[in-house]
Amino acid sequence: MEYKPIRAIISGGGTGGHIFPAVSIANKLKELNPDTEILFVGATGKMEMEKVPAAGYKIVGLPIVGMQRQLNIKNIVNDLQVPFRVIKSVSMAKKLIRNFKPDIAIGVGGYASAPLLWAATQEKIPALIQEQNGFAGLTNKLLGKRVQKICVAYEGMEKFFPADKIVMSGNPIRREVSTPPTPEMKAEAMKFYGLDPDKKHLFIVGGSLGSGTLNRSMKKWITDGCPGGEDIEVIWQCGKYYKKGCDQFMEEHPVPGVRHFDFIARMDLAYAAADAVVTRSGASTVSELCAMHKAAIFVPSPNVAEDHQTHNAMALVRRNAALIVKDAEAPEKLMATAVELLKDPQRIATLEGNAGKMALVEAAQIICDEAYKLI
Repeated sequence: MEYKPIRAIISGGGTGGHIFPAVSIANKLKELNPDTEILFVGATGKMEMEKVPAAGYKIVGLPIVGMQRQLNIKNIVNDLQVPFRVIKSVSMAKKLIRNFKPDIAIGVGGYASAPLLWAATQEKIPALIQEQNGFAGLTNKLLGKRVQKICVAYEGMEKFFPADKIVMSGNPIRREVSTPPTPEMKAEAMKFYGLDPDKKHLFIVGGSLGSGTLNRSMKKWITDGCPGGEDIEVIWQCGKYYKKGCDQFMEEHPVPGVRHFDFIARMDLAYAAADAVVTRSGASTVSELCAMHKAAIFVPSPNVAEDHQTHNAMALVRRNAALIVKDAEAPEKLMATAVELLKDPQRIATLEGNAGKMALVEAAQIICDEAYKLI
């Protein structure tokens, strides 16, 4: 295929799970042709307004807000504003499209992508969306009727979208976590984190803000005397929000084999060090673990729309490619499950092999090829 320079507009965001795939698609488009021009469109005040410029791309914010489901005065005021903000955002999106004149519009989910893709399809601009999760989000379900192609990461998405529009692409992931770690990388990881190569290693990762459930589970295990953990070392990413409390807890309960961090700068080395990973089951995380051939125990977050993290996790659990522990049961069961897994190398090898079979590492290339076909 000839990759001529194009003008692409990419929209979506709200969470890292939407932003990182969007940036991966943009990076691939620039790799295919450095003269391609890209404009991002996000929601004013959301994390994409910071993360996208940090990745080297221009972004314009729309005043769109999402509906809040919890009933309180603040949310009622927010929800009353939604229709007016939608109208204003669609109007602004139309002006952006007429000024930028894109060849293609790409949506990556999140309510920020709704006005832009709606306006683009009204203006007869070719459009595709990427759905990261095993349970389609509301925005993408609405847009699925209007766009020409829908790139997905899980089988069975015909229940949400027209079957003739679906392309199995996988989720675009960061290049540094897209291949299984080599022995050299594992050795580097041991040195980087100051770990003992003769012990088993668990990586607990709660995301940039952290996970209260994973932190409570870890604290209970430590308070109980780390049962079964004599030959286990832990890399514990507690999150920025919980760092102060975890610092104080670790001062009061020092454990030589536990290293806690608010943020993990070298995810590639943390994954490389780990014999098993305990984590939430956001779409990007699941895709990274498959690409890295890692044995995982998922604790799906109950605080996400349509419980999509459970759908993501179960896609692997059904194929014997991961384990799952319910959020409500995690403080009692999670660390016992992790310790049991770490003592069973055969089970780890099975999970790693099956997860690796589910990896789709050329997702960004497939999505970009679909964009070029539409153009």
